[in-house]
Amino acid sequence: MKFVAITACPTGIAHTYMAAESLEQTAKANGDEIVVETQGSAGSEPLSAEDIASADAVIFAADLAVQGRDRFAGKPIVEAPVKAAINDAAGLFERAKAAAREPVAAAPATPELTSKVGANDKTGTKIRQWLMTGVSYLIPFVAAGGLLIALSFALGGYQIVDAPKVTEHFDAGSVAGWAALMFQIGSAAFDFLVPVLAGFIAFAMADRPAIAPGFVGGAIAVTVSAGFLGGLVAGLLAGGVVLALKKIQVPKAMRGIMPVVVYPLLGSIVVGVLMYVVVGKPIAAATTGLTSWLNSLSGVSALLLGALLGLMMAFDMGGPVNKAAYAFAVGGLTTGATASLQIMAAVMAAGMVPPLALALASTVRKKLFTEAERENGRAAWLLGASFITEGAIPFAAADPFRVIPSIMLGSAVTGSLSMAFGATLRAPHGGIFVVPLIGNPLLFLVALIAGTLVAAGSVIALKQARFRAAERSAVVSGQPVNA
Repeated sequence: MKFVAITACPTGIAHTYMAAESLEQTAKANGDEIVVETQGSAGSEPLSAEDIASADAVIFAADLAVQGRDRFAGKPIVEAPVKAAINDAAGLFERAKAAAREPVAAAPATPELTSKVGANDKTGTKIRQWLMTGVSYLIPFVAAGGLLIALSFALGGYQIVDAPKVTEHFDAGSVAGWAALMFQIGSAAFDFLVPVLAGFIAFAMADRPAIAPGFVGGAIAVTVSAGFLGGLVAGLLAGGVVLALKKIQVPKAMRGIMPVVVYPLLGSIVVGVLMYVVVGKPIAAATTGLTSWLNSLSGVSALLLGALLGLMMAFDMGGPVNKAAYAFAVGGLTTGATASLQIMAAVMAAGMVPPLALALASTVRKKLFTEAERENGRAAWLLGASFITEGAIPFAAADPFRVIPSIMLGSAVTGSLSMAFGATLRAPHGGIFVVPLIGNPLLFLVALIAGTLVAAGSVIALKQARFRAAERSAVVSGQPVNA
């Protein structure tokens, strides 16, 4: 049979493409054909009309609303979370084949821009998806701005923050001049972080009409020094206000101007008043308190925070808990506080541990892993070095009760050691490739290596115990052992 599929995850980075690869490999193993459109952060090549027309069924493995859904009107459609395609692609194909055998009732095309969550999702799921959508649009600004700022410090030192504006003085013949330029470009990108977060949280809740109120609320959050917490609140307020406005019945003649004029106008007014007059100052006070608390961390409290962040980074390997820890670290970068820079270093180091540990374990004890896992292990070296925690997912999906506790332990060790060593990081991403930009880089690497060894050793020990148990059972039953 022939299928077409779309994969999409909230961040559009790893899960999107891993799901596509899993679907393609499973289709090949089944003797089926599939063409996948990856709606990820790198953009996508749309499915051709010929592929869609000839498909027996459609698979949507997505945690977001599928773009261009109306293209598939009249086709049998199977929908599932993106992780289902990674962990159980065969099950998705069975569902798709069953759907292909059933008649499809005609249905009106779904608009391209819809809410980012299904109408029947639970409240907790909706809130998580709203926040993750904001984070997914935030990441490109974080990466561009953070890496530029880190590069400027590497070229010109920390004093580059006091350089004159490049619009007034720019020396193209000096390294300091280019460092100042990099810093000011990166700072300009960072200025968008809170408005982008708020704007796209609102978009996830109420679609395009909520973008303007969300951006306005986010900009006000910056103005009143409410920071990332203010951006989160502004986004939720903007989305909620626009959703409420949409419920108001208006004459048919006015419906055309509501999304482009009335909803953005009234939403911006309401959110602006609330942020300036009601919630902005309390949130700013909470942000100041949080920053002061982070700066006061030392000794055991810093170690415990590093361990907690490490546990979160490894728990779901790129999922909501991982992204919550990452967003917490990124939010601190805007303050420039030393403790916040230490948190960013701890989070990145801890996020690198799971794929690196499993790559190491599958290399030194090959017989404990399948051929497919050993192949994934070879790729996991680069994924881990690049701070792509999702490289551990294939191992965790195959053996969650041994892999997940092991990598959580290793990441917790790395997070604690990184905080204890005082390693700092201004770049929000980059993995091993931004080590020259890290404060105390050798100790950062010591923390990373220690956690990797702990996690790899734990995985090997647990798998070895299972292997020996299988050997004993085989001796009793007289059956050969399958390593």
